[in-house]
Amino acid sequence: MEYFKLLVYFQSLQTSLQKACKVSLSISIGLENIIMCRVTKMKFVTFLMITIWARVVLTKDANLVDFLKTYVDNERKPTMVVLTGLCWKKDRVRNLVADLSKLGIRTSKPPSIDIQSKYHVVMHNTLFLNDLHCPETAEVIETAILHNLFRYPLRWLLLKNMSENSSVILEDIPAFADSDLVLAEITEELILLTELHKPNENGALISKDKGYYNGTMVDVRPHRELFKRRRDVMGRPLTMANVIQDSNNTRYHLPREDALELQYDVIPKICWMTAKLAFQMLNATPRYTFSYRWGYKVNGQWSGMINDLHTSKADLGTNCVVSDVERLSVVTYTDMLAPFRVRFVFRQPPLPSVANIFYLPFTGRVWAAVAVCAMVYTAAIYWASKWEFNLEKRSASQFDGTVGDAMLLTMSALSQQGCFIEPKRAPGRIMLFVLFTALMALYAAYSANIVVLLQAPSNSITSLAQLAASKVTLAANDVDYNHFVFSLYKDPVRVMIHKRIDPETGNGQFYSLEDGVDMIRQGFFAFHSIVEPVYRRIEETFLETEKCDLTEVDFLSSFDPFVPVKKDSPYLELLRVVFKQIRESGIQSALNRRYQVPKPRCSNKVAAFSSVGIVDLRPVLIMMIYGIISSCLILIMEMLVFKM
Repeated sequence: MEYFKLLVYFQSLQTSLQKACKVSLSISIGLENIIMCRVTKMKFVTFLMITIWARVVLTKDANLVDFLKTYVDNERKPTMVVLTGLCWKKDRVRNLVADLSKLGIRTSKPPSIDIQSKYHVVMHNTLFLNDLHCPETAEVIETAILHNLFRYPLRWLLLKNMSENSSVILEDIPAFADSDLVLAEITEELILLTELHKPNENGALISKDKGYYNGTMVDVRPHRELFKRRRDVMGRPLTMANVIQDSNNTRYHLPREDALELQYDVIPKICWMTAKLAFQMLNATPRYTFSYRWGYKVNGQWSGMINDLHTSKADLGTNCVVSDVERLSVVTYTDMLAPFRVRFVFRQPPLPSVANIFYLPFTGRVWAAVAVCAMVYTAAIYWASKWEFNLEKRSASQFDGTVGDAMLLTMSALSQQGCFIEPKRAPGRIMLFVLFTALMALYAAYSANIVVLLQAPSNSITSLAQLAASKVTLAANDVDYNHFVFSLYKDPVRVMIHKRIDPETGNGQFYSLEDGVDMIRQGFFAFHSIVEPVYRRIEETFLETEKCDLTEVDFLSSFDPFVPVKKDSPYLELLRVVFKQIRESGIQSALNRRYQVPKPRCSNKVAAFSSVGIVDLRPVLIMMIYGIISSCLILIMEMLVFKM
């Protein structure tokens, strides 16, 4: 516009100059006047051409700076403009950088656009600016393709004159669903902005109007969110790698979603149903593949599901536990589709096996009070028996006034067994009556507590260290992941557990799900597995009273399981959004409630009863053995004394 205004102004001045020359020639015709008129005319033309060129260049630069500022403001994101492959003159670039800096927009003109070495920290801020008119454009785009710089969250703004044909260069750009590539076509009146992307690798470049700039930025996009503009992938096939480890029948039931044999591979089934719904929301073609392991690095090569993602055989996989940090180099975790926990599941050992239940009914202070009272009564009975012995004649059932008789009577009262000797006088009998009555109430409370404690489970194992130090047998489900996860940790407690489950010599403690749950039921057995199928089996086989002492202990100490997606996948952001929409709608929660089994609830804890075993009476048996040994020693000592 400025150029045309100056051109019209120049033509009007030229017409005025011609008229002035004609007037001067008509007044005095001479060679000198003719030459002077022509020289003046040439100087004037040169001056006007220089002025027009300067005005056009300065106006063009000013418009470009205003456009960039308005464009960045319209993005509503922190932005650092990276000038790539510009063939502009240094003065023009310097002025552009200075003007953008005054507006608070950072700029950079690196010798290379290797984002991995310099800009990885601020990738979300980076806006690459390139002029397709420059000869270095092809090399810049080739380098960007090599380093995968057209992916999210990097942004590109390509400048182009309307007369230039750049379709060949643009067709080769891998601008997929998450790319932010904008073509700015500069015309005489305005700058047209067009978004470019491909729905898939083999698809044609799709262009959609973003807006235009004519002094002000006009954004014509129906939605500012990238997801809403790119959610239609136009039937592009998306493949999910499903990990099956329980039964080969899952290959038949999973794609049909028939809800059969839920005791096998329920996690992959839920993940597939949720992922298929997400594919339909993106207008993608659902496809699936199967793998028999989650994926671990063996001899430097990935295996299983992770290898399928790494080699682009699949786009996403069954959600897995984030236990191996090396996976982060090849996959990115998105959202949780089917929650599950990997734990040691076991029944708490009976209380008599881990504690002396004959000491537990009373607190330490009560036991101390009983001991003090016993000593006081022993002393009182001793003085009463001594006084009675001096008054009465000696008989077989009468006290002899010794400390031994007093202690024997007190011990008889404590054990509620009675004694063949008894006081004859009223004071002694009253003391004996009070002693037996008080200890009878104490004995009743003690016996009641013992009965409860014999049936009570312990709460002795609540941590991994306590489990490792216990006498509980440790074992694991005989599936792929249990042969790898135990070796990932190097702390002493986990190393001890690893050696107990999978020793270097001998057979490892690996069992099928059915055998493992049966051994959990028998007690003193901890089974490491995904807990949901274990609980399903427990609901089918355990009695109600056997569910009350179930306990979990976490070995992995990891985060919740998340869905792995191929690293730098162009569909990563789209999948993240649709997964969150599915979760927020309640569909994911409904699927989990329908197909998963929670931890069994204890409904008949009080009604539980089991016979008392030898283990329960261990303290009593030990006390009896000590008593027998003590009595034998006393007998030997008495025999030696009387013989001497």
